[in-house]
Amino acid sequence: METARVLVAADKFKGSLTAVQVAERVTAGLRRVVPGVRVETLPVADGGDGTVAAAVAAGFERREARVTGPLGEPVTAAYALRGSTAVVEMAEASGLQLLPDGVFAPLTATTYGSGELLRAALEAGATTIVFGVGGSATTDGGAGMLAALGARFLDADGKPVGPGGGPLAELAEADLSGLDPRLADVDLVLASDVDNPLTGPKGAPEVYGRQKGASEEDIAVLDAALTHFASVLGPETAALPGAGAAGGIGYGALVALGARFRPGIEVMLDVLGFAPALARATLVITGEGSLDEQTLHGKAPAGVAAAARAAGIEVVAVCGRLALPPEALERAGIARAYALADLEPDPAVSMAQAGPLLERAAESLARDFLLR
Repeated sequence: METARVLVAADKFKGSLTAVQVAERVTAGLRRVVPGVRVETLPVADGGDGTVAAAVAAGFERREARVTGPLGEPVTAAYALRGSTAVVEMAEASGLQLLPDGVFAPLTATTYGSGELLRAALEAGATTIVFGVGGSATTDGGAGMLAALGARFLDADGKPVGPGGGPLAELAEADLSGLDPRLADVDLVLASDVDNPLTGPKGAPEVYGRQKGASEEDIAVLDAALTHFASVLGPETAALPGAGAAGGIGYGALVALGARFRPGIEVMLDVLGFAPALARATLVITGEGSLDEQTLHGKAPAGVAAAARAAGIEVVAVCGRLALPPEALERAGIARAYALADLEPDPAVSMAQAGPLLERAAESLARDFLLR
């Protein structure tokens, strides 16, 4: 029998394990059952939070910059650099995880720091920037980001409009002439796992506003403000896939920065070197915290499984909880999924003990797929 060569390409288990820790625990469990098994790890991400960490694990250099957080306070944000390619994660500068517990600012949270982070990548010499967008605290259409890069957004009195999506209702003039000229020579790839438009029933405020603390009234205000913002900058772009990503920062990148949209997991698999790693594997293990209906719509495990299936390589998954029937897994190209919830039904305990439980799940996986 040919010696198995396992590729562990899983995303984080949100709230309990990073993608790197998932790979470590799975490897430990496999080796407890098959001590000599060859394991290669490639932590993955789909453009949301954890994207920079995945790039660093794949050999990129971690860089840091002091930028403006979503509430206007300074924060330290990381990006990743290898040669002239940078991976910038907007959640590092403008993410929900940067808000204090219970504090939201749906109308005024700003993406200004994301623009500062892009500028830091430019200053480091990046000519290709993978801009991972997701997990935002913001719904400002990318106005803050563009302001940090040199754009001016003025009200009827010629004064700058305030931060966040709400004040965009007062926008009278958008001056993009001051945008950083280096942007013209950069290949900016908007990497996202969502393809929502900017506004409307499937737009950023309606679909994602509530998780950022927006009331029904706030959602209506934001939708109207972003509609007005788009009427000034370019309404056609607002309907493009990805314009509604991360509170509309996708729109700002598409309409003013010449960005091109690609599904986040596809971009990240390219950047991380997934294809050569896949060519060395006989079994792929992917996963994330919750394997559910959302997984099938552009999340990391679905992207990994699709690529592996195209190469004729078997895929199994690990997860915290499994909310997909076997036929849905099969359609996604996943032979079987091992859930921590099957070992520990209490969600709080399962999250607290995720590491040891994942090792146990990997032991079962090894017995089923490596000893046959």
